[in-house]
Order: sequence, then structure tokens, then C-alpha cells
Amino acid sequence: MFIQNEERGNGSYQRAWLTRQNGEAIMGITRSTVKVGQKPTKEQLKQIREIAKRPIHYTEDCPESTQEALAEFAAMARARWTRKIKPTVSLRLEPEALEKYKALGSGYTGIMADVLNYVADNPEILSKVRT
Repeated sequence: MFIQNEERGNGSYQRAWLTRQNGEAIMGITRSTVKVGQKPTKEQLKQIREIAKRPIHYTEDCPESTQEALAEFAAMARARWTRKIKPTVSLRLEPEALEKYKALGSGYTGIMADVLNYVADNPEILSKVRT
């Protein structure tokens, strides 16, 4: 499972595994924080390769997925992805306004979208600007 915190520009990666030693089930969890653009260390790659070799142990709480369940998950993922697609638009802006947004750095177009959404949700702001 990977959880990204966009405000901080990093994420938390959690790995869980189950293994058996002397007939006894042993579970382990490892959590790492990853910075955006950071590559895994040699040790992390080694751990991932070792864990990937271990067999998967299915239980009644975590059964093996059926083809029907996998198809349902795929459909849910496609539906989620299509909701995230944003249309591309062209705007005519004053050069000064564009420079102010660009000065905010990477992600300035997202900030512009947030401002537009905020004004659309609060029409009283627009009535104050356009008289």
C-alpha cells in the first residue's frame, strides 16, 4: 500500500508479509517514507526481491481473488480513472496575471483551477469583482 501526501511531497510505503517458521505463522510489517523522485536504496530493493519470492498464504479473511472479482476491480479502477481526467481548455489572461501565477512555482495551473472552483462555488465573490 502506498499513501502519498502531496502537501509534503513524500509518501509512506507499507509492506506486510506472512511467513511460516516451525509451523507457526509470523507476520511482519515494514514502513518507509519516500520523498518524491527518490529512488529505492539497494537494501530496499533487496528486501522487495526477497519478499516477492515468498509464497502468498490465502486465508478466509483474505481469499484468492476470483476472475469475477478481478474484473469488478478493473471496472472500478477504469471508472475512477475516467473521473480524474480533466478537460484541456484555453484561457486568455492578462500577462501580469499569468506571471503572478507562474511565480507560485510548479503546480501553478492547479492553483488556478482551485481559484476558479472557489469563485464558482462562491458567486458573491464574482459579484464584488465584476460590477
